[in-house]
Amino acid sequence: MHDAASNHDEFGNAPAGAGGPTGRMDEFVRLFSLHQRKLYQFIASLLPDSRDVEDVFQETSLVLWREFEKFVPGTNFSAWGAQVALNQTLAHRKRKTRSRVVFSEQFLTAVAREMNVYGDDLDRRTAALAGCVVKLPSHHQELIRARYASGEAVEQIAEQLNRSTEAVYRMLSRIRQSLHECVTRTLAAETPHV
Repeated sequence: MHDAASNHDEFGNAPAGAGGPTGRMDEFVRLFSLHQRKLYQFIASLLPDSRDVEDVFQETSLVLWREFEKFVPGTNFSAWGAQVALNQTLAHRKRKTRSRVVFSEQFLTAVAREMNVYGDDLDRRTAALAGCVVKLPSHHQELIRARYASGEAVEQIAEQLNRSTEAVYRMLSRIRQSLHECVTRTLAAETPHV
């Protein structure tokens, strides 16, 4: 039986001439599925608001679909997608001039360059962090979710917990330190020793 994966390059891209319109559609779905998480993280690194991230990710997805005929089979889909995502982020930023935090185009381009260089490492760190968060006691997980996922203010959390803001800051600091150590240990364990 023929192994289809053996015909793909190191980026997961199929060779040129992968077939007609249906083949190209299938190829887009396959490549997009492989790289969508990385693209989403890339956009999230450029925009502070999660609603903006969702909007730009959707816009990027549509542009990638519409422009897929221009993608050269065998080249790096992830790099192509990141460039489209950067362009969509810059366009979104221009449309949303009333935003409180507006980064310069040079800053966003520099971040995009760093993300392309360190994207794989970020994927490993993100996976390690998710594993470490799960290991936290449930009340620490709730505190992390409230502060970083829901974006609640420390003062609001302190009021809910009937604690001082200083106590909540200290707890968050200890949890962050614990997570940092856990991620470092996890990544070190994954690195092959020569």
